[in-house]
Amino acid sequence: MSIQEKAIDNTQKAKATRLSFGEALVELGTSDSRVVALDADLSKSTRTDLFAAKFPDRFFNMGIAEANMIGVAAGLATAGKVPFAASFGAFLSGRFDQIRMSVSFSGANVRLVGTHAGVGIGEDGHSQMALEDLALMRSLPNMTVFQPADDWDTRQFMSWSLKHSGPCYMRLTRQNMPALKRLSTVFAPGRWDCLHDAGENAVWILASGGLVPAGIGAADILAKQSSENQVGVYNANWIKPIDEHSLLHLLSKKPALVVTLEDHYSTGGLGGAVSEVLAARGAGVRLLRIGVEGFGQSGSPEDNYRHYGFTPEAIAKRILDAGVLR
Repeated sequence: MSIQEKAIDNTQKAKATRLSFGEALVELGTSDSRVVALDADLSKSTRTDLFAAKFPDRFFNMGIAEANMIGVAAGLATAGKVPFAASFGAFLSGRFDQIRMSVSFSGANVRLVGTHAGVGIGEDGHSQMALEDLALMRSLPNMTVFQPADDWDTRQFMSWSLKHSGPCYMRLTRQNMPALKRLSTVFAPGRWDCLHDAGENAVWILASGGLVPAGIGAADILAKQSSENQVGVYNANWIKPIDEHSLLHLLSKKPALVVTLEDHYSTGGLGGAVSEVLAARGAGVRLLRIGVEGFGQSGSPEDNYRHYGFTPEAIAKRILDAGVLR
């Protein structure tokens, strides 16, 4: 069985994590009356429209005024509600000052939900693409940052966040994501999913969000040219707190190369977080950060992923060019 067959569950229908969020939000709202939802006139895109249809008295369309939405969400949290405030990730990060002061500095129990992450959103172009949001959100002292890879990830984090006290940011895809097969189905806060384990001197691909399937595909290509024991894959869904436990596990195996893979600028997101941990520990490990270089462009999701080198073939080639696989 190939790595792709081991890691991806084709018996389940692929689903955008923004839709998984909308469905899970309705479920949480049904079980907990504290849950409220806010949107900035994009409810059909963020899928808070599902909550609005079910709980119109607990849904607040703030219009095209994200800064006000963030402030109102902080106020509702202070009043004992659990607000989920959603918009495109690019529009939330564009209101960073309000998040910094009204949510983070005040410690407000707000769940910020940024959809339409990365160049994978397609034709809408750079103005709509969240590309620096992870870097901004993880810079805030008390912000939890999570990027789910599939429906299960999204629902598990939603349930966990309801019990968590403190600000959270969740980053979601517009495109459909296949369901993953995990080595463990225990959702552990701050811990990544190992999708394929490997031995010593292996290449480890740490993929996040929209690029997890491409990371699995690249691992499959590499395994066929070397061996399955030479390629490990993690679903790096927790951006903050970063999963130091898993990083220490792979470091104990003396990796030949660690690769971070994300539909986000290569600066400041997952790659930045991993490099900080490796540098602080003096790991002396080769790190290849694969992310968006330059501005986003308008094109189909498939064309964008080809252009930015996010196909399994392009990722595998970059790893092979590093010359570490036997």
